[in-house]
Amino acid sequence: MNSPAQILADFRSQVTQLLQERDKEWEASRKLVGAKHLTATLKRLIEEAHRVDLPVIIRDAITLALGNSETARIQDLSGPRLKELTGLPPTKAVRALCVWFGVIEGPAEQWPVTSLRSEEIEAFARSHSNPFDLLLESGVASLLDLGAGDLSLATELVEQYVAPLQQQQRELILHSLDRLQPGSKLGGPLHPERERLNGLRSRTGLSFQFYGNQDMFDLGHLDQTGKLAPRYTIATCWAPATPTFAYEPTRLSEQIITQELRRTRGTFLQTHYSGEPALEVQHGDRALLFPPWKFEIRGPLALLNLLAHRGCLSVLGAVDTQVFWEILAQLLDDARYRPNNQPFTPDNLPTVFGEVFERLSRLALGETINMSDCGPLRREIPRVLPYLPTQSSSYRFRSVQIRRGAIFPGIPASSTARRFSDMVEESPPWMLILVPE
Repeated sequence: MNSPAQILADFRSQVTQLLQERDKEWEASRKLVGAKHLTATLKRLIEEAHRVDLPVIIRDAITLALGNSETARIQDLSGPRLKELTGLPPTKAVRALCVWFGVIEGPAEQWPVTSLRSEEIEAFARSHSNPFDLLLESGVASLLDLGAGDLSLATELVEQYVAPLQQQQRELILHSLDRLQPGSKLGGPLHPERERLNGLRSRTGLSFQFYGNQDMFDLGHLDQTGKLAPRYTIATCWAPATPTFAYEPTRLSEQIITQELRRTRGTFLQTHYSGEPALEVQHGDRALLFPPWKFEIRGPLALLNLLAHRGCLSVLGAVDTQVFWEILAQLLDDARYRPNNQPFTPDNLPTVFGEVFERLSRLALGETINMSDCGPLRREIPRVLPYLPTQSSSYRFRSVQIRRGAIFPGIPASSTARRFSDMVEESPPWMLILVPE
């Protein structure tokens, strides 16, 4: 067991390292130590110290050093204690603690966050067939649409929820983003029409933003400028991209993934089309063109991490078969479902998933099952995206519902979901409704 001195030294080192990486947060912390904000800042820091999983010696040292939050002047704080904690004089020490705990007054604070607890949201999801109805019950009607494509889902959400929310004297906060670059010749029908975009932007009762040419895993600039909320009542992704989320890089090597891509999709190479980068895929006797990042593999762990971080409730709609089983493998607790370097195929799915496969295969269109009825949910899902020091390295979902089909009565859907009925060669897709802990 480390000595108290070593524990304090380790904490100082963590603070120093973080400050080297968080220039903008450091600058934003300046106003938090002004006379007008100091007492509230100290109170928030002490609350965070007791909320976060910290060594007791660090928690108690912070509480003592900050004067139990009753101090109104920075000069009245214990300089030696703050120096021992952070290696910095009082003003900079308090600012450093603000950065470390993420207690930063930023533009994102303009966005409200629902006060519903995860167990209340779980109870709602279990008792309501339409997960999006949470927008009417949560106190804050906010939704993040990841991979929004042509904004068809956004349009259906607006048509269904803006009017009833206006009757409650509330507005719908709807932020949509997509990686397709506006004006690109690639991506075809997945680009939103200008008329639809303008209609959403001018709609009363709606706070709407669309961010094109935006990688969902690179949201730093949007966060720093306050264009996104830190957390939404619902985060959703429809028709999660394949092959992007169809292979999990933590269980499949890059070599195996590349072999599978060539086997199932054909040879491919980076090229240019109409002056912009593109990916050319030789599929049979046809050469198909896609955006250059089409075959970038992120895997379901990244998607689940993002959804759990951004949404109090997560909805994955129109999930195709390959992506579905790769996601499911990461949600079930038993490691047998995540065989190393063994791509999932129609032939081996019954063997790998066993009774789970049999049970889900019997699910009729429109039917719902709680995933815990198939097997225990994974207790610790590793975070694969950057996370704050105040967050643990893993997370979990309280509940996961599985529903078979692309569209359901009364539930908004994307245009891709509505096209599934015409795709005779495709097996019916899936919906997942997830409540993070």
